[in-house]
Amino acid sequence: MDAGAAGVGLAADDPFKGSPFAAISDWSYGVSRRYQHVLDRTTPHVLYRWLACLGVALVYVIRVYLVQGFYVVSYGLGIYILNLLIGFLSPQVDPEIHDLSSDGPSLPTRGSDEFRPFVRRLPEFKFWYSIAKAFCIAFVMTFFSAFDVPVFWPILLFYWVVLFVLTMRRQIVHMIKYKYVPFSFGKQRYDGKKASSSSTETAGLLPRD
Repeated sequence: MDAGAAGVGLAADDPFKGSPFAAISDWSYGVSRRYQHVLDRTTPHVLYRWLACLGVALVYVIRVYLVQGFYVVSYGLGIYILNLLIGFLSPQVDPEIHDLSSDGPSLPTRGSDEFRPFVRRLPEFKFWYSIAKAFCIAFVMTFFSAFDVPVFWPILLFYWVVLFVLTMRRQIVHMIKYKYVPFSFGKQRYDGKKASSSSTETAGLLPRD
């Protein structure tokens, strides 16, 4: 009697077992895991990822050029990419807000300061993934006439260029004010060979007994 009641209780705890809903849920979970696995494998291949993204962008540009439309979609895509670019070039913690809120460590401003790597507000992988996904979504939208709003595209292009120039100018002023560079070019790096050679030279300069 108790075993039968336990079996009934287990069946009641999982009413969707064996149902189409459970099958679809398991299938979607497996697909998402495989998709995430593929993304994880592409993480170290920066050059190939950006070449693939460039290919997707080229396909979208050709599509828009052939249909001669969907300029509003392209404008929205440009605004979104500009927003991503600002996040990619900005530090994770804004120095202006950090200086006002706390007295903790900030970005180095002198050569004698301790070297700290630049931490982006939007990491490179998320920057790439968001741009590639945005181009794919915009490409799919070009197959629906509801998104083809008639508009004089030179006005949109001019407005986007002005917005880009003003935004980048403000970002460059912010970089100059707080003396940081959002790239690793020219930054000091330390490796084992350099450290060992410097220690050897230092040991050679020490007086012997």
